Amino acid sequence: MSTNIQSGSLVQIRRNSTAVPLPHAPAPTSFHLFETELGAHVMLVNGSRVFTISSEIAAALEGSEGDAAQLLAELGLSAPEYITGAPLTDSPIRSLSLAIAQKCNLGCTYCYAQEGGFGAQEKNMSAEAARAAVDMLLSEAAAGDSFNLAFLGGEPLTNRKLLRECTERAVALAQTKHARISFSITTNGTLLTPEDGEFFERHGFAVTVSLDGVGEVHDRTRPFKSGRGSYDRVLANVRSLLAMQQRMQVSARVTVTPANLFLRETLDEFLSLGFHSVGFSPMLSSPTGAGEMGKAEMDVMLAQMISCGEEFERRVARGERYSFLNMTNAMRELHKGTHRPYPCGAGAGYLGVSADGGLYACHRFVEDPAGAMGDVKSGVDVARQARWLAERHVHMQEPCRNCWARYMCGGGCHHEVIHRGRPACDYIRGWLHYCLQAYIRLLERRPEFFYA
Repeated sequence: MSTNIQSGSLVQIRRNSTAVPLPHAPAPTSFHLFETELGAHVMLVNGSRVFTISSEIAAALEGSEGDAAQLLAELGLSAPEYITGAPLTDSPIRSLSLAIAQKCNLGCTYCYAQEGGFGAQEKNMSAEAARAAVDMLLSEAAAGDSFNLAFLGGEPLTNRKLLRECTERAVALAQTKHARISFSITTNGTLLTPEDGEFFERHGFAVTVSLDGVGEVHDRTRPFKSGRGSYDRVLANVRSLLAMQQRMQVSARVTVTPANLFLRETLDEFLSLGFHSVGFSPMLSSPTGAGEMGKAEMDVMLAQMISCGEEFERRVARGERYSFLNMTNAMRELHKGTHRPYPCGAGAGYLGVSADGGLYACHRFVEDPAGAMGDVKSGVDVARQARWLAERHVHMQEPCRNCWARYMCGGGCHHEVIHRGRPACDYIRGWLHYCLQAYIRLLERRPEFFYA
C-alpha cells in the first residue's frame, strides 16, 4: 500500500513505476525521489515505503537535505526505525546447500568454484557428511516449519546417488516432524537425464540450469574441459525436463560477462524454449579476474536489463506471462516493502556445506576461511557467526550506510564484496530506480498482477 500526498492532503492509493534519467544530484539518504508519467514519487528508505507526491512536495523534499526528518514528520510520514544497527542474533538454520561434488566436467572461464574443486583436490561428499548435514538441518524442526535443501558443486550430478539419498532422507525426517522441506539444484545441464527429471518432478525440485547465452556465446565461457562447446548437449538434455515440469520448475540462470551482453535476445530465446523463468547475474568476482564486469560493461548491462524490463511491463499490462526473474522478484519485493540489513541469509539462516562437512557462510565460500562457520559434526561456530552478522550488517559497510538503496540491496553479495569490493553500486541503484518506476506503472495498469 502506498500513499498519495498532494500538497497537505493524504489520500490512500495503491503503490506505483517508467524509465526517466537518474537524478543528477545525490539523493538524501532518508529518501529517493523519482518520476514517472503519472507524476512525482518518493521512496522512503526507512521501511522502503513508496508514495506518490505533488510536485510542490517533491521540490520541498529535494531542497530539504538537512531538515528532511522535520519535513517528513510534518507530512505525517515519520515512523520508528524499521532497521537499527543491532545485528541479527537469533538465526536458526532453515536452508543448507550441499557441495556434494567438488568437481566438474566443464572448464568455465570464470568459475568461482575454480572448475569445481574450490582450489582444493577434487572430491565427492561422503555419505557420512551428507547425512550429518541433513540431520543438522532438521534436528530442531517443529511442526509447520519450512526448510530448503540445495545441491550444488562443482556439478552435483556427478554424485547423483548421494543426491537422491539425501533427498529421500530429508523427506523422511521432515515427515516425522510434520515439517515442510523443499529442494533445489543448480546444474550445468550436461549430465541431466529423463530419469533425473522424473526424480525432480516427484520431489518438486527447483532446477536451475546455468546457460550463458545462445549457441556459441554460451560455448565460449562454458566449454567442456576438452574445449568443446556444451550448449547443444545441455539443450538436448533439458528438453525432456521442460516437457514434464509441473511440480518442478526448470529455470535458466545467465551469468553475465563482457562476452554475453545481448540479454534481451537471450531472455526471449530461453523463454520460448519453455523455461519456467530466466534470470541474469553479473560476474563481479572470479578467482582469476576472467569475465569480470567493469563499469562500461555494467552500463551496457543496465540498458539491456531495462529493455527486458520494459518488455515485461508491456506483456504484464496485456495480462501475459513473461518470466523475467529479476523483474518478477523486484516487483514482489517492492510490493511487500522489503527492507533488510543484509543482502541474503548467508551466514544466518542459510549455510553452505563443503564435501568434507565444513560449514561456510554460503555456497560461494566453500573452502574459503573468510566464510568458515564450523562443521556438521560440532555444529555452527556461534561466536564466529555472531562476528559475521555484526561485521556484515549494512550499517557497518561503506559507502552503504549513506546510500538510499541500502535496505533494498543490503550491501551487496558478501563474497563479491570481500573479494572485489563494490564495482556494481551504480548498476544496482540504476536498476532499482527503474524498478521503482515500473512498479508505479504496473500498479496503475495491472494491479491484479500483485494480488494473483
